[in-house]
Amino acid sequence: MSRTYLKKAVKTSTSDSGSVRDTVQSILDEIEAGGEAAARSYAEKFDRYTGNIKVTREEIEAAAASLPQKLKDDIRFAHDNVRKFAQAQKKTLTDIEVEIVPGLTAGQKTIPIEAAGCYVPGGRYSHVASAIMTVTTAKVAGCKHITVCSPPRPDVGVHPAILYTADICGADTILAMGGVQGVASMAFGLFDVPPSGILVGPGNQFVAEAKRILFGRVGIDMFAGPTDSLILADKDADPEIVAADLVGQAEHGYNSPVWLVTDDRALAEAVMALVPKHIATLPEVNRDNAEAAWRDFAEVILCDSREEMAATSDDYAPEHLTVQAADTDWWLGRLGCYGSLFLGEETTVAFGDKASGTNHVLPTSGAARYTGGLSVHKFMKIVTWQRATREGSKSIAEATARISRLEGMEGHARTADIRLRKYFPGENFDLSGTGQDI
Repeated sequence: MSRTYLKKAVKTSTSDSGSVRDTVQSILDEIEAGGEAAARSYAEKFDRYTGNIKVTREEIEAAAASLPQKLKDDIRFAHDNVRKFAQAQKKTLTDIEVEIVPGLTAGQKTIPIEAAGCYVPGGRYSHVASAIMTVTTAKVAGCKHITVCSPPRPDVGVHPAILYTADICGADTILAMGGVQGVASMAFGLFDVPPSGILVGPGNQFVAEAKRILFGRVGIDMFAGPTDSLILADKDADPEIVAADLVGQAEHGYNSPVWLVTDDRALAEAVMALVPKHIATLPEVNRDNAEAAWRDFAEVILCDSREEMAATSDDYAPEHLTVQAADTDWWLGRLGCYGSLFLGEETTVAFGDKASGTNHVLPTSGAARYTGGLSVHKFMKIVTWQRATREGSKSIAEATARISRLEGMEGHARTADIRLRKYFPGENFDLSGTGQDI
């Protein structure tokens, strides 16, 4: 396979995992031992916040009253879209039962996780969309209690738009607490909330590491790294739109990779010339991120064919994958490794990030090779059950006894033996697999 790199990344998006892990572990240990007092102490230290941790109904209503009606309408529009998509996803999970052999029935049952914790970033950006994506999906799944944590601002508290959004999407409790202390409060059940069975939502490297450390004790949506995006474009793609889409994703962070894969050199060169111009027009904080991401992490790859383009994309397994090329049905059928797919110029990653209905909590750092993003399914446990008649258990017990003895697990075998002797007295069974009765 021939790939020509017209632009090659000079850095890879890895974090200083050792020092971050040690810091986060220390904070988690202190909060677990010290409870609410320790969590408050860290909120004062990192968030410089001394107000209510548990947001009151009056504060939520005041936040709603402070927002422009048009913004509230937009938030409700996005919420409705995400809710509709989550409801459709939920319908794909059903309780089933099937007779495996005559007399033995097995089944599947779907059970929502009791309590979910949703982290909503609120530092540099107020991530209203993250509240929509996480809280709405947990609510549709049927979680009985949903806690939201979001970083407060000194002497202000949680951003009013986040409070409004979390409330209309179904949050039962909102905690004005960010960072590791917020994650710990949800996981350990501080401030009168039930301990969360699952923690979801994006955050900085400290939030991500806290979730990583707690995984196993609680469920998490995924191990998240810097957001990444890849665009597949052919000769007919609009270079201005391709450039704008690359910059739009690069502004996420200084280490957010963006990749362009194309089979047309002229398009690639046009986009590479346009990207710096688009970056230059951004507000300063966005510009700094996009500039660093494009300089250090972006790649432009020239391929010989669309098949090679698709194979390259699957190798990268991007979080967001955009196709701006002819015959989108071919790409939909061919591509296999991505978090979310955006087909055609008429849609873009930002639509999925904010309002179109699909979830924006997606696998990063190549994890799309083996998993998808956050969905209603993440908040539901798929469990199994079985029941049998005595006659139905007969063949199962015989096979179980023989397989168990082959494996050297005599205790397992005897749980089958005892039932055969009770239910079928006087019958002889070959339970050793050697032709000798036991």
